[in-house]
Amino acid sequence: MISFFNEVEGQMQFLDTWKEWIRKAVKTEDKVLGELNIILCDDNYLLGLNQKFLNHDTLTDIITFDNTLGRTISGEIYISYDRVKYNADKYGVSHKEELQRVVIHGVLHLCGYNDKTEDQKAEMRKKENDKLEMFHVEQ
Repeated sequence: MISFFNEVEGQMQFLDTWKEWIRKAVKTEDKVLGELNIILCDDNYLLGLNQKFLNHDTLTDIITFDNTLGRTISGEIYISYDRVKYNADKYGVSHKEELQRVVIHGVLHLCGYNDKTEDQKAEMRKKENDKLEMFHVEQ
């Protein structure tokens, strides 16, 4: 089950339309979808989580809490919409496109992908692009 929670101003009903895309992306990784909560928040909210749980005193666009068991992925993905907007403007993409990338980035973390090394980052970016292409094909 996928649930979206919006802790920022403005309506983002379109997120519900992404559920089937996320399910298909998970399936292509030979995983089963368990319970997935995606929470949109602001910089301050995510900074507090980063400080409390990861001992990091920096802004970030996403924090993923992984509750995956075996092939069944479950967890919580917290996304700073402030960072999403900032990064979208920086990279010249729409806010919606950047949000899609960050959402699937978190899902890929739950599927077992990391992005600590340069090789891992390259693999993660390729996977993100593959999953984003799936979304565009579906629309």
